[in-house]
Amino acid sequence: MLEFPFDLALSDPRHPFHLQHMQMALEEGAIAAEEDEVPVGAVIVSLERGVIAQAHNQREQLNDPTAHAEMIALTQAATALSSWRLEHCVLYVTLEPCPMCAGAIVQARVPYVVFGATDKKAGACETLYQITNDPRLNHRAQVIGGVMADRCAEILSEFFAAKRKLGKK
Repeated sequence: MLEFPFDLALSDPRHPFHLQHMQMALEEGAIAAEEDEVPVGAVIVSLERGVIAQAHNQREQLNDPTAHAEMIALTQAATALSSWRLEHCVLYVTLEPCPMCAGAIVQARVPYVVFGATDKKAGACETLYQITNDPRLNHRAQVIGGVMADRCAEILSEFFAAKRKLGKK
């Protein structure tokens, strides 16, 4: 079990713990791509129990605008812990969370968010907004961005390039 606060070595985006779990999130993203969903994957690790949630985008499949990988993973993790408070967890996600997901992260009390690629259009942890670190809110998360960023961005670029080639949105 990891001790809180995070070991200083874990602030390094190249730490093997981060790489292992981001790889799992990438595998979820690949499942999303196979289902013709935007290839974003998420994994939540309980520092006491290990991996407790794995999810990918399912907006098209569920016809649900909130069915982002992070939102589904947060629900799975809360169910696994029988608590909405995810106070001893780390969220891994291949793309920087949007405002909706960042708000849910704050509401769930997730202390650590690790993401791969930045999101220039909707990033709400570092890029456009800093919701997870906003001192006006009652909770903040430590954010580590750029874990396997090139691979995370590549999967998204390939997906959207294929969509453009087919003339689809």
